[in-house]
Amino acid sequence: MRAAAEGLRLGGAVVLGAVTAPAELAFLLLTLPFLGNPNVYAAARRLARMEARRLRLDLTALDALTDGRGKRAAGYLAARAPVGVLGGLVILLLVYGISVGVQITVAWANGEPFDGMVPSAPLVTYFGVAGFVGLFLVLSGLAGVHALESTLARRMLGPDPTEVLRRRIAELAESRAGIVAAVDSERRRIERDLHDGLQQRLVALSMLIGRSLRGRTELMEQAHREAQQALAELREVAWRVYPSGLDSLGLGEALAGVAERSSVPVRVDCRLERRPPMAVETAAYFVVCEAVTNAAKHAGATLITVEVREEEETAVLVRVTDDGSGGARPAGSGLSGLARRVAALDGRFEVTSPAGGPTTITAVLPCG
Repeated sequence: MRAAAEGLRLGGAVVLGAVTAPAELAFLLLTLPFLGNPNVYAAARRLARMEARRLRLDLTALDALTDGRGKRAAGYLAARAPVGVLGGLVILLLVYGISVGVQITVAWANGEPFDGMVPSAPLVTYFGVAGFVGLFLVLSGLAGVHALESTLARRMLGPDPTEVLRRRIAELAESRAGIVAAVDSERRRIERDLHDGLQQRLVALSMLIGRSLRGRTELMEQAHREAQQALAELREVAWRVYPSGLDSLGLGEALAGVAERSSVPVRVDCRLERRPPMAVETAAYFVVCEAVTNAAKHAGATLITVEVREEEETAVLVRVTDDGSGGARPAGSGLSGLARRVAALDGRFEVTSPAGGPTTITAVLPCG
C-alpha cells in the first residue's frame, strides 16, 4: 500500500509538472522583454518555489529561491520546460496504452474481434506480455522524469559546489577550533576540581592522620570518612574525564549510573537496537551528564527525563527534559562545549529553555 501511494504521488507530481511547464514557458516568453525587472524575478522565484514544493524538496537548501536577483530561478524555469513536456508525453503514452488495453479486453470479452484479430491463446499471451513490458517501461519513464526534475532543481537552484565546499571547510575549521576550546575548558575544570576539592581534602586527611599519631585516636574515624569522601570525589572526576563503563556496559548502563549518582530523580529511556560508534556513545553520555548536572544545580528541577533512541537508523537522538525553572543559556560554558562536541560529529544541538521551564536539550548524532 505504501509503495502504491508513493507511486500515485509520483505520477501526480509528473502530471502537475507537465501542466505547469507550458504555463511557465509562456510566462518566460511574455516577460522576456522585461528581464531584469525585480517584479519579474520575484514571480520567477515564486514559480520555482512552487515547483520545489511539488517535488518535495527542502526549500532551505535551495538558496536561489531567496536570491535577490532571481536569474537562477528564471533559468531553472526555462530548463525544466522540456522535462515537463517529456513527462506529459510519458503520461499520454500511459493513457493511450491503458485505453487500448481496455478496448481489447472489452471486445474480446463480448466475443467480438478487435481490429480483425480473434482471441487465441498465443495472441492473448503476446498482448499480455507486451502490455506488461510496456507498462513497466512507461512507469520507469515516470520515475526517470521525476528523478531528472529533482536533480535539475537541486543543481540549478541549490548552492554552487564551490560555495558548498567553502562552507564545509569553514564549518570544519570552526568545529576544530571548538574542539580545542572544549578540551582546554575541560582540562581547566578537571584541574579546578582536583585543586579545590580533592587536593584540599587530601591535605586535611594528612593533617588528621598526623594529629592522630600524637595519641588522639578518636580522629582516625574522621580520617576514615575523609578518605572515603576523597575516593568518591576522585571517582567522580575520573568519570568526567572518560566514562570507562561505556566500554564494557554500553550507553544504557552508563546512563543508569548517571541516574543513580544524581541528586535529582532521573528517568532514563534508552532504546537502541544496536550499539552506536564509540564516538557517538561518548558524545551522548556527556550530553546527558552535562544536562543532568545543570538541571540539578541551577534549574531547581524535581524530575529529569532522558530519552535515547535511534532516528531513521542513521542517527542517535538524545533528549533531556527537566521540570525546572528554565532560562538556560546556550552560550554558557557547559552547553556551548556540548554544542561544539556535537558539531564535531556533524550533529545538531538545540536548547529550548523558556523562562519558567521546562528545559529541553536535544542532540542528534549521526552514526555514519
